[in-house]
Amino acid sequence: MSHEAAPFEIHVHGDVTLRSDVGFDALQDALKPLWKYIGARSLADAAASLYDDEPGIRFDPHQHLLQMCWTLEGDEDFRHQLDDLCMNLNELSAQGTQIEVTFYDAEYDEEDEDDNRESRDDFVLLFVGPTPEAIMQAQRNLLVEDVVALMERHFDGAELGGVVAEIDKLFQGRYSALTSSLELGKPPRGPGGGGSSGHGSGRRPRHLH
Repeated sequence: MSHEAAPFEIHVHGDVTLRSDVGFDALQDALKPLWKYIGARSLADAAASLYDDEPGIRFDPHQHLLQMCWTLEGDEDFRHQLDDLCMNLNELSAQGTQIEVTFYDAEYDEEDEDDNRESRDDFVLLFVGPTPEAIMQAQRNLLVEDVVALMERHFDGAELGGVVAEIDKLFQGRYSALTSSLELGKPPRGPGGGGSSGHGSGRRPRHLH
């Protein structure tokens, strides 16, 4: 796929802990939405970032870790790859974690800023994990981290236990609702019966870093 004069530079960032039995071939297949998008023939051909000072896409088989700090050129249609990417990584992941995708407006320049034209920069936050519970735990951990970091500008960390407890209550309610919905969706027990699995993704306001 050609992305000449692409309107965005897109940065994908995240560390995903993988199951111990996951090898390179399985990971390459899971990441196909990324490397096929830029027209590469394999993950190895696509692993380098647009910028030399970024490590790109790396697989550490000893730590069972996928590391992504990878920039590519693309368009809005890159968003279509993200659902497949998340579903694929859910199947390989060992715990919940977030993946950050930032769209930088490549056509925005100083003249646009002087003319008060808004940039089309955007930020998408995705969550992957082996189970809905693991995804929800990752969402909870990130929210606690963000809220505590914000409130520590005004309060001592020791004063924020109640705030964290309220966040936990919210997630406990969401977990209970999720469990109930999964129970209702289960087929009858017996031969051929089984449970349901889920995939999660989330979004928060643009945060460039």
